[in-house]
Amino acid sequence: MVHGGLLRLFLNFYYTQNFQHKMLEIMNECKSVIFTGHSLGGALASLSALWLLSVIQTTSLSIEVLCITYGSPMLGNKSFSQAILQERWCGNFCHVVGPHDLVPRLLFAPPSPFVEHFHALFHFWQSSMASSSPNSIQLDSLLSDEVKAEIFGNILACVEDRFRRGENQERGSFWPFGSYMFCTENGAICLDNRMAIVKMLYLMLAKGSANACVEDHLKYENYVGRICWQYLQRKSLTNVCFSESSNEAGIALALHSSGISFQEPVLYGVGKDCIVMARQLGCRRNIYTAKMAVSLSKVTPLRAQIEWYKAFCDNSDDQLGYYDSFKRRTASRKGSKVYMNLTRLGKFWDEVIHMLETNQLAHDFHKLVKYVNASQSYKLLVEPLEIAEYYRTEIHKKKGHYIENGREKRFRVFDKWWRDRKIGDEEGNPRSKFAGLTQDSCFWARVEEARDCVYCVVSEVDQGRELVLVDKIEKFEAYARGLIERKEVSVDVLAKNSSYSLFREEWKEVKARLQLLPPRFPVAMVREKF
Repeated sequence: MVHGGLLRLFLNFYYTQNFQHKMLEIMNECKSVIFTGHSLGGALASLSALWLLSVIQTTSLSIEVLCITYGSPMLGNKSFSQAILQERWCGNFCHVVGPHDLVPRLLFAPPSPFVEHFHALFHFWQSSMASSSPNSIQLDSLLSDEVKAEIFGNILACVEDRFRRGENQERGSFWPFGSYMFCTENGAICLDNRMAIVKMLYLMLAKGSANACVEDHLKYENYVGRICWQYLQRKSLTNVCFSESSNEAGIALALHSSGISFQEPVLYGVGKDCIVMARQLGCRRNIYTAKMAVSLSKVTPLRAQIEWYKAFCDNSDDQLGYYDSFKRRTASRKGSKVYMNLTRLGKFWDEVIHMLETNQLAHDFHKLVKYVNASQSYKLLVEPLEIAEYYRTEIHKKKGHYIENGREKRFRVFDKWWRDRKIGDEEGNPRSKFAGLTQDSCFWARVEEARDCVYCVVSEVDQGRELVLVDKIEKFEAYARGLIERKEVSVDVLAKNSSYSLFREEWKEVKARLQLLPPRFPVAMVREKF
């Protein structure tokens, strides 16, 4: 769920000729793009970046996308945040937040009691940014001190309530996504854990005031400039009390950068817990990512056994090939072993995807060359056997054909990994060309659908539906011919008794019987006559 007002604002922007022209220019000419915006402009920047990321996901475009916002309101609820996390888009967003800025925390509070006051605030901010002298319009003339204090107290209480509830919140509550960079006069601290972000939003606001929460929304130029200057000057932090422990020293530095002093024991204690939790989650992701390499090496022998089985089937005297040998197998120790290996490999990769979606692995895990190549190799080797089992057990008669109704989620995820990889990453892998494997892992599912169409053509009495079936068969025939010409198929495809060879024979007989040469010419003549 996304905030309706912000979404409408984006759609009004999206349909402008300027936006469409700029996006077309980016997609045609750019390798990378940065969206940025302040306040409501930050929300527009985030939605624009999400739109472009979704376009890239469904096309062959290769564009690096980064979104940096300043004082932006939140966009959506926990499900929205989780969806962005599962798409591995969190690393594309960095939200810069002032210590006491009201806007990033605004949607934690119900708007109804203060709608008119919020309008006055946004009018003040907009006028101040548009004016050469920000104080030319006095906020006091728009809102009294009592109203400002009431707004500040209400939002602070709502943020505290959200912090106290933790993950147990209402379904429609707004929730952060991406990384948050909290800026103060002392430095900055960056967090990517959602619960830690909510805690820090509360802790820093608790140190503010009614006036500071309004004025902070206009200070981002100062904050960012100061941080850059401190970084360049390598400013020493002489007023920070360090411990002998490097871990404690790191926490002290982080809290000092966020403006929380050890002299404030209550806030310091909560802030310390927040930093420890975020650090532990980050360390845990790195540890799990390192352990995954060990787990991958443990399942490699299972894949090797399936490769041996493929070589055995392709060289067999029955000339069935890899796919059909497994599909027509009888009860045997060899077949049972392969099926067991299929199951174990599937469980391994399902667990990898689950850990990735629940933020237990490194954010760039899905782009690491080792796992992109390993998943592609697994998909090309194993999915033909998954398809064989699907049609062997006749599940397609109950659920429909494999590609639309039976394909496991893991294979769709691996398609995306492979599509999003940086071209050339596979060159370091000795199996980069995946020699001996059909490059379309769903090829055999397409064969089964084409054979089914051939059977249906024979019994079809409606000429319109018959033409549709014939068109599908001819398109597959041309597609398969292209794969073969480019040498992108395994030897089992051209085996004498393979399902593909049977398809070619069956289709040749049906065409001769129905005299469909050309198939659509007689119907075209009739339609033209009428």
